[in-house]
Formats: sequence, C-alpha cells, structure tokens
Amino acid sequence: MQDFGQVQGSYKADGTLVTQADKWADQELRDAITSTFSSHGILSEEGEKVFPGTEWCWVIDPLDGTTNFTRGIPIWSISLGLLYRGTPVFGYVYAPPFDESFHGFWEGSSGLSAPTGAFRNNRPIHTSPDAPGKDHFFNLCSRSTSVMRDGFPCKIRILGSASYNFLTVAAGSVIGGVEATPKVWDLAAAWVILQAAGGTWLSLDSEPVFPLVPKEDYSARSFPTLVLSRGELVSVFAPYLKSVKK
Repeated sequence: MQDFGQVQGSYKADGTLVTQADKWADQELRDAITSTFSSHGILSEEGEKVFPGTEWCWVIDPLDGTTNFTRGIPIWSISLGLLYRGTPVFGYVYAPPFDESFHGFWEGSSGLSAPTGAFRNNRPIHTSPDAPGKDHFFNLCSRSTSVMRDGFPCKIRILGSASYNFLTVAAGSVIGGVEATPKVWDLAAAWVILQAAGGTWLSLDSEPVFPLVPKEDYSARSFPTLVLSRGELVSVFAPYLKSVKK
C-alpha cells in the first residue's frame, strides 16, 4: 500500500508490467509457503513458472492489476490458489485498497472430502439469478472489446484485473465476464471461488485449464475464458464471443 500509485513499472519479456511491489509480494508469499508447507510446490508469475507436479502446489499472483496499481486506481489484488494433483481446490484473493477478501473451497472431482462454499469478507456469496438486461453489467478485458456489438444484452465494464473481473461475477454484482489472455496465476484462485459460488466457467480454447501438466512451462500460455452467473446463459453470450477464441 505504501507503493500504491507511487512507483513506476518496467516491461517484462511478455509485455506485461512489473514493479518492485510485485517482486516484494511474491518473495514474501513464497517464503511464507516454504516455511509452512515445505513439501508443497509453488508456481508464480514472478518466480517459478514450470508446474512441478507435486501433489499440492500453490499458484501465486502477487499483484493482479499492476497497471491499475501504478496509476493509483484501486482495483488490484493478490491471489493464492491451492492445487491438488494439478486442479485448484482452494482460492484466496485479497484486494488491499478495499480491505476486501474472497475465499472459496470447491472439491470438484478431486476425491477430497472438503467443504464447498464461497465467501467475501467471510460472508457467503452466490452468483446472480437474474436474467441479462441493460441494468446489469458484463466485464471485458482490453483485448476482448470486439464483443461490443449492437444488441449486446448488458452494460460493459473493464476493471483491469482478471481475478477481480471474475470475482464480481461470483459475488453477484455482474452477470458475466471475459478475459482473452489470462495466465494460470490469474485464474487459479478465482476458478475455485466462482464455481463454489454457483457460477459457470467456460474455456474458450480447445483444452481445459486444469489439471496442469507436470513439468510444463506456463509462462507464455494463455487461457481465454468466459465466466457466467449460471450455465443457462452460455447460449445468450456465446454468439458474441467468436472473435475472442484463440
């Protein structure tokens, strides 16, 4: 928070921004995980990007929304997803400017006996049951604006943070959202929370995001994604998304 709006970023090889705050947060989180869960693997945007194939693995996005962060816009967050055999079962996202936390448990097909639920500031959340309309929002990223055509059923918002994009759907504030080029660290935590909240997650690529593949490098791999408050809305929004599919 001391650096928020006060630091300049530099460009990485993939064209994304990084700041000293990203690097600091990444190191703090990796040190805490290593000291507490010594047998767990770690996959991080600013650190190791090859999935180690360990039974348990944490996926870190130390600062999602770095451009917002550098410009003093308070939509940015810190994400932690916990994978079991390559698939997330727990997610935690914290948005420091709002002092807002999201977490969720979703066992899916993991075989674990785990609780299922999604929470914002420790209160249960659920996706919206509403039908799309002009008084509802749909989130885009800057690379998916091609969906904005005549007849689009909702108002558009661009938040600048992939995880927060998806979490507003989980919380029922937004009907759906699209991210054209998210990486695995953008998705791991929100993937759990969104589905635990009753939402639908749809890959716009030919392959699913999870489970991750051992020894694969995820530094350059993107996962175009559509999230919706419920599965019945896929047919409503799918016709607008053909140009987003990669």
